Amino acid sequence: MEVVQKILIIINDAPYGTEKAYNALRLAMNTIKYHKGKVEIWVFLLADGVFCGLPGQVTPDGYYNVERMLKYILKRGGLVKACGICAEARGIHKLKFQDGIELSDMEEFAKWTVESDKVITF
Repeated sequence: MEVVQKILIIINDAPYGTEKAYNALRLAMNTIKYHKGKVEIWVFLLADGVFCGLPGQVTPDGYYNVERMLKYILKRGGLVKACGICAEARGIHKLKFQDGIELSDMEEFAKWTVESDKVITF
């Protein structure tokens, strides 16, 4: 039986304006795609990264869409959580987040960090 590696990817940046969220999600998507059954991918949205979890994102044709990228990850068994304190600080904690994304807390973030084999931050 293969050893399952747990990888935590932390996104600290807003979905657009830089390519940090995009690159983090590309890494998550390709890790799931090419290492199916060998990895567990956990994505934690922190600071301005919480904006990545909002639904209804409209981007120009040919431009990446963070919402679709997160759906890909969630559909293939990845877990995505958003920092509730960060969401509250930005006034979005009462908004509906994309299906499959829950607001979380520092306790769970710390648990994911301790249980992960690798932690990658963007």
